[in-house]
Amino acid sequence: MSSVRKAKNGYYGVVNFYDKNHKRHQKTTKVFKLKREAQREASNLERELDTVNINLKDISLTDYYHRWYETYKGNSSISDVTKKRYLNFYRVIKRYFKDTKIRNIKKLDYQQFINWYGKNHAQKSVSKLNGAVRQCVSYAIDEDILAKDFTHNVQLTHNKDKELRVEYLNSNEIKILKNAVIDGLNAHNTSRYMILTAIYTGMRKEEIQALTWNDIDELHGTISINKAWDDVKKDFKSTKTMKSKRIISVNRELLHHLDDLKSNNSTMIFRNVFGTIPTSTALNKCLRNIMKQNNIEKQHFHFHSLRHVHVAYLISKGIDIYAISKRLGHSNVSITLNTYSYLIDEYKAKNDNLITNKLSEL
Repeated sequence: MSSVRKAKNGYYGVVNFYDKNHKRHQKTTKVFKLKREAQREASNLERELDTVNINLKDISLTDYYHRWYETYKGNSSISDVTKKRYLNFYRVIKRYFKDTKIRNIKKLDYQQFINWYGKNHAQKSVSKLNGAVRQCVSYAIDEDILAKDFTHNVQLTHNKDKELRVEYLNSNEIKILKNAVIDGLNAHNTSRYMILTAIYTGMRKEEIQALTWNDIDELHGTISINKAWDDVKKDFKSTKTMKSKRIISVNRELLHHLDDLKSNNSTMIFRNVFGTIPTSTALNKCLRNIMKQNNIEKQHFHFHSLRHVHVAYLISKGIDIYAISKRLGHSNVSITLNTYSYLIDEYKAKNDNLITNKLSEL
């Protein structure tokens, strides 16, 4: 693959290629005054090196996937959790396909692979594995290693018993939880304030952890979400996606309660008197204790579930799904529809009954 980069005195071409051992190399052209000249020279150099790609025709899916991961994912800004997931998928692919050449894999072979993996995994896991392989295969097609996409039209199968069934709060329960959280607010325990923020905003945990006082606009009643928090490195990191950067409106009650935390004298809103920001473990422990004290029993309910509760409440109040998607920081509305389809279907069923009843009054 060739590209052009800016130099001090002009432009130069860069070509990435792989040798017969699948090791990545890079060659550059001399510096040209005009960008188009650098592009032309980079294209010529790429054609000269194209013979190297012939060796990739015999590369295994396992090796190509690893090569693709190292090139496009390993050094990217994606989270460590996501990188770990990609590497776990590499081990799965290696276990099943071993040294099978990528060009020898047919649609039937890939479907059997998905069926094999799906026997012991939930739908979400199967979907993410398939998504990673599909990305990888698309690059192989771009490099003329494959002529057809063997992942196209695959039927995703999964084990229903592996699904994690989370029980969510209804409207009455969320009010009980909110009031219980407020009743126990104490500036020394910032976990409660984070729980309250999640209820009112639907923000992700790492987005809430990263909030500073500069992100709060009390005059306009908004919160600016422009970064996230790394629990391991104890430092800021980029938001999940570029679309995750957003400004959301919040009610005055939340901002009023957050003002309590200014007494901790920290630029970080949720850094407590001990100088730490609550982690997932601390937040889940605090949340479950509050729920237990108020006789709210829900299976597999945790801090992130508050994001679902927030969405459920907005949907129940008739808020437009596009507005909800923007508030959540999703890249597009289809992600919101897919993630919360169970809520939308549930609300649609209730409205269908209401529509039928109203029509019967004609």
